[in-house]
Amino acid sequence: MTLPSDIKAQIRAEALRLGFDAIGFAPVSLPDVARERLAEFLEAGKYGDMGWLAGHQDRRGNPEILWPDARSIVVVGVNYGPGHDPLGLSDQPERGVISVYARNKDYHDTLKKRLRQFGEWIGRTFEGDARMFVDTAPVMEKPLAMQAGLGWQGKHTNLVSRDFGSWLFLGELFTSLDLSPDAQEVDHCGRCSKCLTACPTDAFDGPYKLDGRKCISYLTIENKGPIPHQFRAAIGNRIYGCDDCLAVCPWNKFASPTREPDFLPRIELTAPRLIELAELSDGDFRALFAGSPIKRIGRGRFVRNVLIALGNGGGRPAITIVSQLLTDADPLVRGAAVWALQQIAPDELDRRQELAAYESDATVRAEWNAFAFGKCVVAA
Repeated sequence: MTLPSDIKAQIRAEALRLGFDAIGFAPVSLPDVARERLAEFLEAGKYGDMGWLAGHQDRRGNPEILWPDARSIVVVGVNYGPGHDPLGLSDQPERGVISVYARNKDYHDTLKKRLRQFGEWIGRTFEGDARMFVDTAPVMEKPLAMQAGLGWQGKHTNLVSRDFGSWLFLGELFTSLDLSPDAQEVDHCGRCSKCLTACPTDAFDGPYKLDGRKCISYLTIENKGPIPHQFRAAIGNRIYGCDDCLAVCPWNKFASPTREPDFLPRIELTAPRLIELAELSDGDFRALFAGSPIKRIGRGRFVRNVLIALGNGGGRPAITIVSQLLTDADPLVRGAAVWALQQIAPDELDRRQELAAYESDATVRAEWNAFAFGKCVVAA
């Protein structure tokens, strides 16, 4: 039996009191179009190294499988809107661009703590069970948020809100309470395609169709190997994630900067100097990014990203540190250093070519071979 609407009002008020900025109620099911898009994405292999997406397809497309006792889903959102232009560093190639969401605390930790409090309150108040999910579980958050009325899944595949633009972190509470769903939001993108044309790597095959393997967020975060050559120039100075498709959304004009302390940007992460980041030891990296989502990718992948950015715009001031990283312990770093030095000082790389003879890693040898082949082409 569906519970009275005043219970929903109490739950909504408590969510706002706890610091959530948006809340809605969804059924424990997904529309066919959500499952169809997921199946198409997986069948085309567009998930790259993210094998966990394919591993739980049934549960991801059918939330009722996750917890059979669930009778409704409470979807919440926290605004992480920036108080500055997310694309403001595009003309400062000596600085690194970190995605807005990663410039302070890991949002998973913040939302999980708050959702746990929320779920415990529901249990005490209404004698109902609740289970929380934040991104890492096989839950299709954005279609659920659309069904709960929080927004709609835009052409860039992210959630768009009429109140918060493209800047909402999402979390879910599956609950045993039988709560009536809110009115589903409709798609308000219309003919706009700004997010699609803004993508530096042309990662969209069409509206609502993202090829994750081409996305800069995937390439700089989830991708565990070298960044493919064809995307390196387009990455520019982006060293962790990419906000371009989010930042150009016209609905952001209704958004406001976040007031959540955990998501206010740390000054040292708003416009970091690439050369200084390239010099980070493993200990320095861990200290700088303690509590940050960036810490999860490790120093090797992060410095790999920094070196790609230095190759795109570091110039001759970066020669010293890039040259030093040719002998780094991590092959990801060594390989990226070969490419970066080839871009900014090929004469210097030529002088260090004896290192290629001692290289044991196949991916790094491939970078040296690409450099040698390039010299042959130029000479011819």
